[in-house]
Amino acid sequence: MDRVDIRSRKEVDFLVRRFYDQIRKHETLGPIFNGVVEDWDHHFEHLSDFWEMILLQTGPGAGKFNPTKVHQEVDTAVNNTIAQEHFGNWLELWFGTIDRYFEGEVASFAKEHARRMAHMLFMRIWEGRQKH
Repeated sequence: MDRVDIRSRKEVDFLVRRFYDQIRKHETLGPIFNGVVEDWDHHFEHLSDFWEMILLQTGPGAGKFNPTKVHQEVDTAVNNTIAQEHFGNWLELWFGTIDRYFEGEVASFAKEHARRMAHMLFMRIWEGRQKH
């Protein structure tokens, strides 16, 4: 399969679905995600909205998403067991999915944004634990 640029919602949705296919089967990440996501189709829509906004500056717009709150809630749901290694696994799968199917500036930005987001979210989870 030739790698393509990420240019539309179609590519964003494809990326999200291929990525989460791997997450759901992953020995460490799968139990976390499968334990908290009740409706995968809805989750895919929501995540595709988020990544479309980030990568293409189109879609539902800012203000709809609060990744920090969601990740802190997930951490609470799994007894504060989310560790930095989980974000490393997440990034490894994200980068691998992008590299397998995509190329170009938006693909590179998707990796860089994910790297920054993983760092920020882990720090916010840790800070949230300190408040409890």
